[in-house]
Amino acid sequence: MRKAERLFQLLTILRSRRTVVTAKSLAERLQVSERTIYRDIQALSLSGVPIEGETGVGYRLHPGFTVPPIMFDLDELEALLLGVRMVQGWSDKALGKAADSALSKIRSVLPERQHFEHTAKPEWLIVPDMHREQSAPYSDQLRTAIKQQQVLEIDYRREDMASSVRRVWPLGLVFWGRAWTLVSWCELRQAYRMFRLDRIGRLHITEKLFVTTESINLQDYLQQVSCLE
Repeated sequence: MRKAERLFQLLTILRSRRTVVTAKSLAERLQVSERTIYRDIQALSLSGVPIEGETGVGYRLHPGFTVPPIMFDLDELEALLLGVRMVQGWSDKALGKAADSALSKIRSVLPERQHFEHTAKPEWLIVPDMHREQSAPYSDQLRTAIKQQQVLEIDYRREDMASSVRRVWPLGLVFWGRAWTLVSWCELRQAYRMFRLDRIGRLHITEKLFVTTESINLQDYLQQVSCLE
């Protein structure tokens, strides 16, 4: 890795952290020696980057320091555009609007040539609209409930058309390509359950809050699923 590229990556790591990062951690991340990190930190400091910290303790960027807009290579730009198109086509309106805003910000920092060839002409990268009105109902309310850890009461219709009322802890949303599902902890079954959003007939966000535990959380569910594969 060239020094200029390493310095850029080092600055990117420091920008993403609010706490002190040790030289050892930085060295492991960049796969270089700690001595190299010390020299790189000194080089950044001499170039005017306000880095706080010291050898043996750790480093961080001075709060409030901003870096000029970051440019993207073509593969990075394609990945970002694909992500934006997927959110616009497959998620709820609020996230779709946020994705469109993000794309506008990306366009604003691109050189004119990249802007014209890769974002002003989006027909080269198409993600069909998957009827998000039908496949992702309640998505915005569910995202709020997940973040605020609010217990939900839902009327749910199974594949065999049988209906039931459940009180669940919303843990996460999973998209399977054609349908969104809610990963949750069901109070009735005392177990993880998944509910397709397009089969939820009524959703009520209660005032009751839940607290995840070591054995009831999204990562635990994902671990259990991976063990079954």
